[in-house]
Amino acid sequence: GLCLLVLRLFIGVHVFLVSCILPDSVVRRFIVRVMCSVLGLFVQQSDPRLRDVNVQVYIANHVTQFDHNVINLLTSCNTPALNSAPGFICWSRGFMELGVTGSRAELVDSLKAYSSHRENPPLLLFPEEAATNGRAGLLRFSSWPFSILDVVQPVALQVQRPLITVSVADSSWITELLWTFFVPFTVYQVRWMPSVPRRAEELSEDFALRVQELLAMELGVVSTRLTAADKAEHMKRLRHTSLLRFAPGGQPLAARPRMPSSLPGVGSFAPEDVRITAMAQRVKEVLPHVPLEVIRTDLAQTNCVDTTIANLLEGRVPFFPESEAGADLPAPSTSQAAAASGIQGSIAVPTSKPATKQFAKSPVERHLSLQERKRALYDYARR
Repeated sequence: GLCLLVLRLFIGVHVFLVSCILPDSVVRRFIVRVMCSVLGLFVQQSDPRLRDVNVQVYIANHVTQFDHNVINLLTSCNTPALNSAPGFICWSRGFMELGVTGSRAELVDSLKAYSSHRENPPLLLFPEEAATNGRAGLLRFSSWPFSILDVVQPVALQVQRPLITVSVADSSWITELLWTFFVPFTVYQVRWMPSVPRRAEELSEDFALRVQELLAMELGVVSTRLTAADKAEHMKRLRHTSLLRFAPGGQPLAARPRMPSSLPGVGSFAPEDVRITAMAQRVKEVLPHVPLEVIRTDLAQTNCVDTTIANLLEGRVPFFPESEAGADLPAPSTSQAAAASGIQGSIAVPTSKPATKQFAKSPVERHLSLQERKRALYDYARR
């Protein structure tokens, strides 16, 4: 495996040199495509005659970090650099540098000026702005690629690879390149779709949504409303949850002994203190007799309201119950105390909390038991 990786890296360097030395032409694309086949990169296209030579903007779904390089093996096109820093790395990866570092409006104006020259190669744009595995759905298309020209041609891209997944979230392009060289082969299937013109008085957002639906139908996936920003936020939450869920030893945090609240730093205001406080208030509504500091300490480790409630009910978190009247409330006046004593004499106030049930073996039974205890504690708090 290591020898194969080194050999393919050696061939990959030669592919890069050939791509840089030879001018853009059919001969160069043929030579590079043959050398990529030796590397295990096979590119197939459904029907080249469907490609419209008059279209200046190609719209494709985004699967890998090298989609623009693969499509460039079939036809001459340029992809502007959006997230890559300008320089040698950006140029070597095959991106086109426009020198625009401002807003998307400036980028669109620069691309319009580029497309106005018919001798320039067409633009290849990825409105998803983030790579996915291409098996579940398409991210919501951004509208700015559809503001350049009134006619675009969708390109459906599917990638298959044995044993190893095609696209891994949060992986760098270097990691993807090494896995591409390591696996036996990777097959790229490119399908050209008919050109799609803009309708009369159609907004760019509606134009983007219509092309997204057409591409989703061609690929057999779902057209979602999730954006690249939603994906980035989801990955942040996954990383945060994975750090909180498991200890360095590999045991779940729910099974670990809790740190006492007297330790320095526990309970202090952190950047996520507002979120922890809101979750602690929800737990406090269900378990009013549990001190708030104990709830906050456990929530900082579990990051889950239900898990903290289960830990408190099952006795995994030791605490001293506090009075339900609250120490912060003002002392009642003499008349209020007399009225309260009169009410207590006429109405029996329940003082016993609902007893916890035995820990069930089935997860479904534990969930139902937890819901029953929640309702019982709500009723007790109301009384």
